[in-house]
Amino acid sequence: MAIKSNIRLFLQNRLAPQAVFPLDEAQSHYLLHVMKLKNGDEFLVFNAEDGEFLAKIAEVNKKSLTICLKQQTRKPMSSPDIWLLFAPLKKDQTDFVIQKATELGCAKIIPVITKFTITDKTRIERFKAQAIEAAEQSRRLDVPLIEEAVPLTKILENWDKQRPLYFMDETGGTSAVFEAFLSAKQKNISSAAILVGPEGGFSAEEIALLRGLEFAHSVSLGKRILRAETAVAAALSCWQAIAGDWNTSDD
Repeated sequence: MAIKSNIRLFLQNRLAPQAVFPLDEAQSHYLLHVMKLKNGDEFLVFNAEDGEFLAKIAEVNKKSLTICLKQQTRKPMSSPDIWLLFAPLKKDQTDFVIQKATELGCAKIIPVITKFTITDKTRIERFKAQAIEAAEQSRRLDVPLIEEAVPLTKILENWDKQRPLYFMDETGGTSAVFEAFLSAKQKNISSAAILVGPEGGFSAEEIALLRGLEFAHSVSLGKRILRAETAVAAALSCWQAIAGDWNTSDD
């Protein structure tokens, strides 16, 4: 028997000690034929509601396997309530955004369509699969909620004004990211959202709209112009370091 603690699977099932259930064909194929596990091997499974458990392969069939859960290894723990709104990019760049936003602890990801968005094709099921894979690899216990794409103007119309929206603005005359996020921390703001525009930036009309909203705050990521996917990673990293969960101990 071998313990494969580096293998983690996100499961929709309710998890509890001694629970026994079969895995679906895709997960079974991954464990048996990609990771080369065999009967009796152990690995980790998790979800947001129940936490993380040690699981053992109890039975192997031709196209599926059955697992038995053992002890809980980590208690449930949710990620900080920070959302990401981003304009979909080209395929590889969008993949990067989904993966890094998940790794960086984003609670919700919402694709938004802006004037200069280069694509309106959003493959939500693909995004969800990538988020699950990133959560498995990064030791997250939850998976970010991913919503359908929505026009920027529409989401702003229905925005919860109690949740500050920090939009990355490269046009100048804005607050530095450190100052903006430090102010949020000092005000004990724990629920917020970050908005990153497309490769061409926001249009003049969109900037005017955002700057006219009481809940929206213009933020600068510095003097250099960042690629959109880089801006996502940078902004989320700054939030986690200043107002998120990077300044708490790891249990």
